[in-house]
Amino acid sequence: MTATTAPHSHAASGRDGKAATHRRGAGRPAAAPERRCLASGEVLLKAQLLRFVVAPDGLLVPDLAERLPGRGLWLQARQDMMAKACARNLFAKAAKRQVRVPEDLAQQVEKLALRRCLDLLGLARRAGSGGAGFEKVKAAVRAGNVGALVQAADAADDGRHKIQALARAVGSRAEGSQVPVLQFCSAAELGAAVGREAAVHVGIAPGRFAEGLVREVQRLAGLRGAVEQCNGVGRPTEGER
Repeated sequence: MTATTAPHSHAASGRDGKAATHRRGAGRPAAAPERRCLASGEVLLKAQLLRFVVAPDGLLVPDLAERLPGRGLWLQARQDMMAKACARNLFAKAAKRQVRVPEDLAQQVEKLALRRCLDLLGLARRAGSGGAGFEKVKAAVRAGNVGALVQAADAADDGRHKIQALARAVGSRAEGSQVPVLQFCSAAELGAAVGREAAVHVGIAPGRFAEGLVREVQRLAGLRGAVEQCNGVGRPTEGER
């Protein structure tokens, strides 16, 4: 008897090929969502932008949590982009309708951005991912258990520099992986966020809380007109305003 081979099925091959392709692409991370800035025209990651919506009465409402219903109007989190959008009536042009822009919109948005940063610190503390105090944070930095180091902007330089130097040394040993140093609020504000009267040093463990805080502080820095958006984000001086 002559041995025969079953004819190759192109249909089966097609299905198998698609399945294999699907399996090969299954492990790829989804592309980060992007939006177009209404002031610059650039297409940027949503993490770099702020969302606004227009209320039924025509009032422009900041939606930093990105949860309000309605069409989103996206603006880069930068002081100059905010000024440009307000001066040139760009929110109304993007919405294609009349829009009432609050006179203190920039101040409103900065306060909301700061509140998001402080609220995230509180969430991290309650989840057991944040610790405060010089010795506690120093030990965590030395052990490599800090993904973001937050320091009060009005604290004395001596204590801040000691922990910063330790963070740089630990980062150098970890093949150049530096710990972000964030300075965006006062000791009283930082303390209130972590359940203390005041706090100068707060360490956030590596992971989603640290990564999220860095993103939020970068947006806050842009709104304050800071050139450097990480590793030392303070309040702008009167001259910078």
